[in-house]
Amino acid sequence: MSELLFVLEFILAAVITIAVLLQKSSSIGLGVYSGSNESLFGAKGPGGFLAKLTLFVGFLFIVNTILLTYVYNQQSSNSVIESVEPSVPISPAAPSAPAAPDNN
Repeated sequence: MSELLFVLEFILAAVITIAVLLQKSSSIGLGVYSGSNESLFGAKGPGGFLAKLTLFVGFLFIVNTILLTYVYNQQSSNSVIESVEPSVPISPAAPSAPAAPDNN
């Protein structure tokens, strides 16, 4: 289930990014390429449609993120730290005495 929501998260992120980039702004952005589509969406152009699409996809993105968080937390109830066994002794070893110098 989490894999499906994870893939859906990437798809929604791509769709919302494209919808935002296609909207007209003061610097036009990528909205300059939507000029031929204005007759399809009416006299106002695709502005209203893209704004509603962005709002809808943004809502789906937030809901999907919350669901993904819930499903992930249900699947992994244990911490990663709890599953790792220590390979290093917990208490430090006593320091060894330094070797005596060789006086030959």
